[in-house]
Amino acid sequence: MKSTSPLTLGEFIIDKQADFQYSSGELSRLLSAIRLASKVVNQQVNKAGLVDIIGAMGNQNVQGEEQQKLDVFANEVFIAALNNREVVCGIASEENEDFIDVRTGENSQKSKYVVLIDPLDGSSNIDVNVNVGTIFSIYRRVSQDGPVQLEDFLQPGNKQVAAGYVVYGSSTMLVYTTGNGVNGFTLDPALGVFYLSHPNIKIPTKGKIYSINEGNYIKFPQGIKDYIKYCQEEKEGRPYTSRYIGSLVADFHRNMLKGGIYIYPSYSQSPKGKLRLLYECNPMGFLAEQAGGKASNGFQRILDLNPVELHERTPFVCGSSEMVEKVEEFMKNAERNEKS
Repeated sequence: MKSTSPLTLGEFIIDKQADFQYSSGELSRLLSAIRLASKVVNQQVNKAGLVDIIGAMGNQNVQGEEQQKLDVFANEVFIAALNNREVVCGIASEENEDFIDVRTGENSQKSKYVVLIDPLDGSSNIDVNVNVGTIFSIYRRVSQDGPVQLEDFLQPGNKQVAAGYVVYGSSTMLVYTTGNGVNGFTLDPALGVFYLSHPNIKIPTKGKIYSINEGNYIKFPQGIKDYIKYCQEEKEGRPYTSRYIGSLVADFHRNMLKGGIYIYPSYSQSPKGKLRLLYECNPMGFLAEQAGGKASNGFQRILDLNPVELHERTPFVCGSSEMVEKVEEFMKNAERNEKS
């Protein structure tokens, strides 16, 4: 009799290996390394407040942001896990100024993959017990065997071979895509195993949630201000509900399941926006599109942007397709009005 028990993440990766055009086993080992690291980080997140892991380190990262203790811990755990599996030739992290040329083991410089990662998105929320997450993006290198090059990381999002995130909340979930849809796995803390809980996730084409830090309203571009007013009007199924956690992973995860839009626009202090293109916007954009949604900078598809810097920033609009299209419409109308 065929078992009706849910698939584990490991079983699912093996079952879906044939869906991936480069089915050499390397990608499976890479995802397994991310799975292992996420379980280690999850343990520390769940012990925050009981051990000396919350609060600031007293240092700033390359972004000029104050590093939290868990930022540093998560960064070290993910880098170590990826190093030890000998399946990547390079790693780029939000917490490191430059990329890491992986030279451990005989196979590292022959490996075909690079990983870009935000080890702990929303880490300032840890002190108040609010959801945080990990975001990862995987590419095949474009340089030849040998030391990894900057060009291996500066690829547009449409070249990603896999992307995903882990959300550490009331339950811990790992959600990922290899370009064949989006699937979510929930961690059973008693067994330490991720089980398939959300197969073939689809973002509703319409939603009733908009996620944006309205405290910065006065600084937003006119098109974004116009869209917020549109969301608040009492007509045609509106007003929409405003929900903003301040953790990209948490806001995106809710909107993907329920239908909604996440917006982090440019504003006066951050003319290019705040979110990083390579290890925040591109992986989330890939997931959104694979789930039937859209991701944009307000004018252009996120996955078509050509990065020029490792820590490049961009405005970000992501979620239900009709909502993203409406934002783009307001942005283009505002631009036309400014020029006229």
